[in-house]
Amino acid sequence: MNNQEMKFNKIVAFVACVALLSSCDYQKYNHIEQKDLNQGNEYVYGVSPDSLPRQMSYKYDAKPELETRVSDIRAKLYGGSTSSVVKQ
Repeated sequence: MNNQEMKFNKIVAFVACVALLSSCDYQKYNHIEQKDLNQGNEYVYGVSPDSLPRQMSYKYDAKPELETRVSDIRAKLYGGSTSSVVKQ
């Protein structure tokens, strides 16, 4: 390598390092601050950040008559009767 090539490689390495270091805060300001209307609502968020919300405790009765309608909608949307959704 001659002196000119080494100088070019150093400049490229420097520019790459500056680009990598400056990209650390790339998405820092790319969001909007909005007031959370449900802040502190135990029904939505639960009593603590680690707990389940109260609305998750509700269990609904299965309605087998809706299964045919669901499969028809699934076939129309996805072109088949199979789904990748796991039934609970």
